[in-house]
Amino acid sequence: MLKQLSIMASIMLALSASPTFAQASKPVKLLGTHGDWGTYRYDSQKGKVCYVLSEATRKQPPSLDHGKIYFLISQKPGQGVSFEPQFAASYKLQDKSKVVVSVGSNSFSLFTNGKSAWLENAAEEPQLIQRMKAGASMSVEARSGRGNKTSYEFSLKGITKALESISSCN
Repeated sequence: MLKQLSIMASIMLALSASPTFAQASKPVKLLGTHGDWGTYRYDSQKGKVCYVLSEATRKQPPSLDHGKIYFLISQKPGQGVSFEPQFAASYKLQDKSKVVVSVGSNSFSLFTNGKSAWLENAAEEPQLIQRMKAGASMSVEARSGRGNKTSYEFSLKGITKALESISSCN
């Protein structure tokens, strides 16, 4: 519960840092929590947006100030977007670098834009989602705008229920 309060307290920072949320025309509403994942909804100029979000449980190297680090999956029915994964940092990611997301022995490459990263191959989105549902944890490797190598771990506890809760995005 304390972790969810931390997410709520800092979610506005993440929202302002990500182009995904720049279109929010009304406040973000917490719909619920499922394990280590929160579920949220807001209205944008292009329609309703629902998403699940979790904060990194481990940040490496410990000597760096990472700020808040999130992984989220959004539903945007009005825009034809279904379960789009996104990595969101509180710092600028290195231009033209790749972020690598790993669940078990499966890895996925993400392209960066500012403080966020998305799958290079959108056709792999369902595969990543399935791996996340079947896994216990997920790791993310990134490079900061300053060139620092960073890595993060996310708990996948509750991801299946969280995604089910936003499947209809209403």
